[in-house]
Amino acid sequence: MDGDRGPDGELLAGGLANAGAVVRRGDAVERPAPPHAAALHGFLAALRAGGFAGAPVPVGPVTGGRERLEFLPGDVALPPYPAWALGGAALGSVARLLRRWHEAAARTPFDEGASWPGEFADPEGGPLLCHNDVCLENVVFRAGGAAALIDFDFAAPGRPLWDVALTARYWVPVLDPATAAETARAHLEVPPRLALFADAYGLSPADRLALPSVLEQATSVCRAFVARRVAAGDAAFVAHFDSYGGWARWDRLQSWLADRRPLLERRLRDLSGG
Repeated sequence: MDGDRGPDGELLAGGLANAGAVVRRGDAVERPAPPHAAALHGFLAALRAGGFAGAPVPVGPVTGGRERLEFLPGDVALPPYPAWALGGAALGSVARLLRRWHEAAARTPFDEGASWPGEFADPEGGPLLCHNDVCLENVVFRAGGAAALIDFDFAAPGRPLWDVALTARYWVPVLDPATAAETARAHLEVPPRLALFADAYGLSPADRLALPSVLEQATSVCRAFVARRVAAGDAAFVAHFDSYGGWARWDRLQSWLADRRPLLERRLRDLSGG
C-alpha cells in the first residue's frame, strides 16, 4: 500500500473520486470525509468492539472535512492488476471476507436515520449495512488472503445478496468476452468463477439462483452512477469513460448478461460449483 512519501505524509492510491487526496501519517490514514462519516464511524467502532477486525476504526473526529482512520497494513491490488489478485485463491478469500463482514454487520446496529449514500445502494433496501464498493483497490490482503475492507464512501443499508453481486462484478470479474479481452482478463471465465465465489461465500440455493438477475440490477445501478458523473462533467470519470469505450461497452455488457442469465443460473444450481 506504499505510495509517494513527502513532508506532508505518504500519498496513497485513491479511487477516481479521491485520487491524490488520501494520505498516510503514521498509523492513520487521512482522506476526504463522506457526508455520512459520523454514522459510519460509530458503526465501524461498534464492529471492532464486537470482534470484527476486518475494517478500520476512526482515529479522532472529522476535522476540516477530512476523516482519520486506522491504517491497515497489507497488500492492495492496483491496476494493472497483479496475477495473484486474479487467481481463484484470492477470489475465494474475498468471498469469505465479505461473508464475515455481513455476519458482523448483521450483529451491529446502524443509524437507520442517517443520510446513507444512494449511489450504489440496494434499491430494495435491506437489514444490514452493505459496503457496496468491494473493488480490488478496497481489499487489504495479508499472507495471501483477504484480511480487511477499506473505503466505505458508498456504504448503505441493503441485502447481503446485493453486496455479493456488486463485489462479484469486480472480482470475478463479470465482463463480456470482448471487454475481458481488452483488459487482459479473457482467461477468467465468468460461469465457473461466479460459482466459486458463491461457494466460498456460502450462498443459499435461493440466493444462488437469484444472483444472475441481481447482477443485472446492480449493473444498471452502476451504469446510472457513471451517467450522473459524466453528465456532471466530472473530469476523472469523463476521461475514464471515454478511454473505456463509452456507452457501447455498457450496452454490450448488459446484453451479454441478459443472454447468459440461463447459463449462469444453471451453473449456480450446482452447489459444488463444478
